[in-house]
Amino acid sequence: MLDLSQLRSFVTVEQMGSFTLAAERLGLGQSTVSQHIQRLETSLERRLLERDTHKVVLTSDGEALLSHARSMLSIEGQVRSLFKGGSLRGRLRLGVSEDFVTSQLPAVLEDFVRSHPSVDLELTVALSGVLYEMQDAGAIDLVLAKRRLGDEHGKLVYREPLVWLARDPEHVLASHPLPLIAFPPPSVTRAIALEALGRHGVAWRIVCTCGSLSGLTAAARAGMGVLVQPRSMAPSGLKEIAPARLPVLEDVEFVLVPRKGADQALVAALSDDILKKVRSLRSA
Repeated sequence: MLDLSQLRSFVTVEQMGSFTLAAERLGLGQSTVSQHIQRLETSLERRLLERDTHKVVLTSDGEALLSHARSMLSIEGQVRSLFKGGSLRGRLRLGVSEDFVTSQLPAVLEDFVRSHPSVDLELTVALSGVLYEMQDAGAIDLVLAKRRLGDEHGKLVYREPLVWLARDPEHVLASHPLPLIAFPPPSVTRAIALEALGRHGVAWRIVCTCGSLSGLTAAARAGMGVLVQPRSMAPSGLKEIAPARLPVLEDVEFVLVPRKGADQALVAALSDDILKKVRSLRSA
């Protein structure tokens, strides 16, 4: 029989990409996590993880085990929840900004769903401005989205620099006016980019507008123009343009905004999980 403690260490190492960070997350010693992995590999007679100078990655056998390990831990969580008094139940409507979804949301939600299997999450993905409008209308309980510097709306999760990105910066910078790829209004990154260009007298034209980050990324990878994104969320295949070539962009802040009248226990539980997970990922 597989040991759930060993499986939990295995899944956490895969999440964090590091034995050290996994140990911190689990509240265990690094040697204990290493022993869990070694014993799991011994019991299965397979090598599950490869270690290089940068991070730990799964082998093909590790990838085959991962989904089953998650399922087993999920079942354990459901059983514990069934016999645990005061466990959280109900529905929570979560709104998340488009760019955050593709980069960090899976890791953020995985532990929450496992720990609170009786909570039903209704997820809405949209631009930050749209999410705030929906929340004001009572359609979303908790928003995880961007705000501009100086805005005190919501609880700060972290601050992030915005950067200019392009497939071929030299080719794009030679174009006049500057071709831009942007979300439609209301978009925080779009507004910041246009204001920066306006202050410095840089002529621009929007060559592609799309409400989906995957669509904008495809346009940027095709070489159509310049895309603005938080630095840690820069899509692969794009290069950051040196700060001296285009105006410096103002930072953005990612925040959590609860709706008045929402289930406070559910909102607090998910907010705490998001804060812990995002900060642990950013310290990796």
